[in-house]
Amino acid sequence: MTFLDMLRTAERQNRSLLCVGLDPDPARFPAHLKNDASRIYDFCAAIVEATADTAIAFKPQIAYFAAHRAEEQLERLMAHMRRVAPQVPVILDAKRGDIGSTAEQYAIEAFERYGADAVTLSPFMGFDSVQPYLQYHGKGAFLLCRTSNPGGDDLQNQRFASIDGEPRLYEHVARLAQGPWNLNGQLGLVVGAPYPAEIERVREIAPTLPLLIPGVGAQGGDAVATVKAGLRTQGDETTGPIIVNSSRAILYASAGADFADAARRVAQKTRDELRAART
Repeated sequence: MTFLDMLRTAERQNRSLLCVGLDPDPARFPAHLKNDASRIYDFCAAIVEATADTAIAFKPQIAYFAAHRAEEQLERLMAHMRRVAPQVPVILDAKRGDIGSTAEQYAIEAFERYGADAVTLSPFMGFDSVQPYLQYHGKGAFLLCRTSNPGGDDLQNQRFASIDGEPRLYEHVARLAQGPWNLNGQLGLVVGAPYPAEIERVREIAPTLPLLIPGVGAQGGDAVATVKAGLRTQGDETTGPIIVNSSRAILYASAGADFADAARRVAQKTRDELRAART
């Protein structure tokens, strides 16, 4: 089963467009786990169990594990997600981008060490930095396109004077991903929820690609505007799905022992908002 097949299956089974981001910060853990990096797995596993039937995907952010020497806990968490939510694909949020020989090693890390179904990548070193990931048939790769941070304007929103029509950089990335770079149908794009007009533009350029859309919740992205911009032709299987990520709003919904139950309530509410916007 390909990554895109897994997305479609999770979307149908869980009736969801919501991606639950896993960005564990021990300083924000509930009181009985607070500031204890050895409990990262316990915290994230509880979130996964509480939200497994609400999500189209899970997205662990690798830096939150590596910063606390918790890579082994991430390996355990990946295996746990396979057991409790086998229908939900896992996107490893790594944002890797390096020369081909190094990219080969990062691809081993993402797909062999951690067993991810997809990975996020920076495309700005060109196609040879992306190609090693595409050797893993059936796996997905999401290219940074129009990211949710304000500083994205510094590069992504600038125009190419040397290309006919002077497209913006993010538009050029979308065209490459929809066209010549997408050799095996494995590519998707990262487009931030705070920019619904840009989501709509990317969808025009790349109608068939899955879009990973961070920024709903704590970053202020609007769920309804996101869905309306990203799902241009609802119910058409040829149109790429959207994967709307929320992390902090779900993870830290409560600072008490009920943190997992609170996370589930926020996840359900967000999923339902997204589903209502779709219809």
